[in-house]
Amino acid sequence: MIARILVIAGSDSGGGAGIQADIKTAMALGGFATTALTALTAQNTRGVSAVLAIPPDFLRAQLDSVMADIGADAIKTGMLPDTASIETVADFIESLSQPLPFVMDPVMVSTSGDRLQSAEALHALKTRLIPRATVITPNIPEAEILLGETIEGEAAQRHAAESLLRLGAGAVLVKGGHGTEDIVTDVLATADGIITLTGPRISSRNTHGTGCTLASAIATGLAQGMDLETSVRRARAYVVAAIHAAPGLGDGHGPLGHGVTVDPNRL
Repeated sequence: MIARILVIAGSDSGGGAGIQADIKTAMALGGFATTALTALTAQNTRGVSAVLAIPPDFLRAQLDSVMADIGADAIKTGMLPDTASIETVADFIESLSQPLPFVMDPVMVSTSGDRLQSAEALHALKTRLIPRATVITPNIPEAEILLGETIEGEAAQRHAAESLLRLGAGAVLVKGGHGTEDIVTDVLATADGIITLTGPRISSRNTHGTGCTLASAIATGLAQGMDLETSVRRARAYVVAAIHAAPGLGDGHGPLGHGVTVDPNRL
């Protein structure tokens, strides 16, 4: 059976991030994405101009409808705009008869710098969802918000990953794309220790939706039975390939070229 990934996230009207990127990613990597929308956004490559949260009752109805028929092999969350949506998703995950791999991308700041999640929701995110995640995937600005501290350099990144791990997630991937070094370093922390994953920084304005894409790629790998490290490595390779294949749309941070494929034997 094809791997099923239930994506719980917001819609990006520009098509580069959010649910749109999640669906494209899962399909490109051989999975099947179902969705539950948490919010509608009016945005393009230059920024977000409006956000409309989906009522929690309707969010839960989407989740229950998918699970009652299609089911899921993994769950991925993205933008959760308010406390009500976080509580709804947490209640849903707790109600599952058996736990599923759960990738939580704590979407708080868009590529263009817009804050996408209310400050009031931070406590609920840290106490209700992070402890239930198989892995969380914050970038450096998101990790700084979660921890309330500045992160500069690889040593601080490693410390941040270890600190976030103590919030209860099974693993933490602190992404280094927002750094300034020529080499991008992602830090993966688990109970077994820390793994650093590196690669050359790509000079490109077409990076809109990289976080959504990476998290969905990891969730697809987990749904397909890959272990976490292999899922992360394939996801990173996919994002790199998708940046190189970007169609060059828009005047701001352009979308990726999600139609690329990645050979897992070459990771």
